[in-house]
Amino acid sequence: MDKTIADIQAEARRILSGLYNQRELQQIVFELLACVGFSRVQVIACPDAKLSETDYQRLSGQLKRLTESEPLQYIVGTERFMDMDFCVCRDVLIPRPETAELVRLVADRCTAPSPRIADIGTGSGCIAVSLAKLIDGAQVTAVDVSEAALAVARQNAERNSAQVEFVCADILADNQLFAPQSLDIVVSNPPYVTETDKQQMSRNVLDYEPHLALFVPDADPLLFYRRIATQSAQWLKSGGQLFCEINERFGRETVQLIENLQFDNVELHRDFYGKDRMVSAVWNAK
Repeated sequence: MDKTIADIQAEARRILSGLYNQRELQQIVFELLACVGFSRVQVIACPDAKLSETDYQRLSGQLKRLTESEPLQYIVGTERFMDMDFCVCRDVLIPRPETAELVRLVADRCTAPSPRIADIGTGSGCIAVSLAKLIDGAQVTAVDVSEAALAVARQNAERNSAQVEFVCADILADNQLFAPQSLDIVVSNPPYVTETDKQQMSRNVLDYEPHLALFVPDADPLLFYRRIATQSAQWLKSGGQLFCEINERFGRETVQLIENLQFDNVELHRDFYGKDRMVSAVWNAK
């Protein structure tokens, strides 16, 4: 018996209604059917349109994965960020709206012509690729410790026609990533979720997103900020800028850490939820 768009919509309602509201269910159906070639207009206007057996089985399998709390972005393989499509998989974090705010802050504050920018812990490459597209003449280098993540980031740079250099390195161990006073901007969204925070996180994050990119020990929650800021003091030109996404619980502590390293104009920025989410600072060589 032929299966239709209406049949997959009914199956979605049957198995997901306890997990998602009606609006979320409709969005899920739109995104899954887009993966097999149906536009939103077709889904709405042509509920009797037939699905091949292969497509129906694929969609049914994807719905089952949703019942196991797997993020929709990993299932469809993409996420929209800064008006671009980024490939995502379990090797990289799913780009968040808060990180888009960080990108906009960097782009708004950048004044250097053809700036040299380093993105530390690039993951999917969403920050590096976006800045390469937004800032005229930007020379962007994206660094990550994970070769698997860098493979995804390279794919995203190619997908979005962005010129980005990629380097596999461990920021906690490698000291010679950039020459002294060679960078205009350092930006990072490093791991900042503590082991204590983990207890409040949902399964779709804990079971699927890469822990390497998420977690820091309770005993040293500012581990990456200390290292990135210390290295940035060497790498940045006088007047160069540092930008980081942060754990909302440690905003004041992060500001204090960066001030103690002799950065100027250290600012704490809130996200659209009103939470402390970003820090910016300026390096002026003493």
